Amino acid sequence: MGNSVSAEAGVKIPNVENNSNPPPECPMHNKAQQTTKNVSECPVQHGNDVNPFNMMPPPNQQPAPDQPFPLPTQRQVSSIPRAMPDGSTEFWVYPSQQMFWNAMLRKGWRWKDEDIHPKDMDDIIKIHNANNEQAWQEVLKWEALHAKECGHPRLKSFGGLATKYSPRAKIRSWLGYELPFDRHDWIVDRCGKEVRYVIDYYDGGEIDNKYQFALLDVRPALDSFENVWDRMRVMYMRYRYELLGSKQNKELTN
Repeated sequence: MGNSVSAEAGVKIPNVENNSNPPPECPMHNKAQQTTKNVSECPVQHGNDVNPFNMMPPPNQQPAPDQPFPLPTQRQVSSIPRAMPDGSTEFWVYPSQQMFWNAMLRKGWRWKDEDIHPKDMDDIIKIHNANNEQAWQEVLKWEALHAKECGHPRLKSFGGLATKYSPRAKIRSWLGYELPFDRHDWIVDRCGKEVRYVIDYYDGGEIDNKYQFALLDVRPALDSFENVWDRMRVMYMRYRYELLGSKQNKELTN
């Protein structure tokens, strides 16, 4: 896929080898591995056993036949709660470097076409994980509108739709802006109610010290009146505070 590969969540593979600020198959950190959290495999299963929760085959921790160097198989637990069928809460688990490598190969990437090193895979995983943590924090901002209704939303499932651009992304491209390099749809369990979120991932350029480089456009899908109303409310609040802020600035400068 050239210099862009998407595994289980939006992550574009940048050139990280010579970056002075190094760049983070599911929505997770080392610190969390030392806790007593219940964890859940990124719903991943092979061949025809594709898991409907993330449309991925089972975790593959085996080195590829022609792999140039060994890769770690340790996985990190995310801060993203997963909605379980029995009502319990576990936490999604990110893929290991080996799983991510195998996922990239499965999607058509060939390492011989790239000058890749072990540190690059470590950076890629950190970017991937940071993208997911960032996306979940953006989802929680929207879910705060329903805090009285549900104080503990959880991620039920997700899927990548990299080649299916959202209407908003298409309109932006018509206006001259770049298209996102990936898209994901997340299904959030709002205490029994399923809510779909659309996440567009845009190239943000330089990687910061938190391994974030993607610009995320996260919003509820326009597939229900409630979601439409939420987006209208947020649009109004942004307009109102931006307008008030500009007026206050003018008053201070006069």
